[in-house]
Amino acid sequence: MDQRRPRREAYTITAGETVTLDRVTGETGGDLVLRRVGAHYEIYSNGLFLMDTRDGTSEREMVRAALSALPHGRSLARVLIGGLGVGFSAREALDHPRVARVDVVELEPRVIAWHDGELGEAAGYVHRDPRCRVHNADIVAWLDDARAAADPVRYDVICLDTDNGPDWTVVEGNGRLYEDAGLDTLTGLLAPGGLLSFWSANAVPAFEGALRERFTSVEVIEVPVARGVPDVVYLAGGPRRPTGDRAR
Repeated sequence: MDQRRPRREAYTITAGETVTLDRVTGETGGDLVLRRVGAHYEIYSNGLFLMDTRDGTSEREMVRAALSALPHGRSLARVLIGGLGVGFSAREALDHPRVARVDVVELEPRVIAWHDGELGEAAGYVHRDPRCRVHNADIVAWLDDARAAADPVRYDVICLDTDNGPDWTVVEGNGRLYEDAGLDTLTGLLAPGGLLSFWSANAVPAFEGALRERFTSVEVIEVPVARGVPDVVYLAGGPRRPTGDRAR
């Protein structure tokens, strides 16, 4: 689940009746809550705001920028998204004319279930689109299994929206995604000319530097938010050498 912005809880306060729709213990051990406030939905963990359906601009930009940067003429693109959340990233991919398949990996089974109910309205029930497959799994383990498959699926775009960024992970093990081993795995699942895209709640210069060492093309996209520092999307393509050539 793309758990984000606990520091911006005040941002979610708006006029309208507040209704708690569900409350469960999440996979990370926290108290996971779905609320409706007026016409919008909010998800909290242990009382901290994670995400809502009011905007989603940066989540959509993470997908849009990567698809726009694909080689000219590329069609029937395969997209992998880490984190279902409120569905904005998946919806952006499904609405793009170049996309034929979207795989979404989501840790929290209840978040997936919420998309069968009221939350699904926010992004148009993305999981019901025949091009979309939602996998209930830990993203690190899922990626390892996908890479180890005899004939692994190669993705034109891989978008990671599972954490608040490389320096603010939701699950401790997710830090590997932003290190050499994780970047090797992600690169190994890219189709030729494919792009990696990462969502972050803030700029992380060390991660940008690591990407520039490994990829010939790195773009940093800042997306203004209502309060606080901009969200950041890191876009990387053109691995400098095959992952199998890296020193072990």
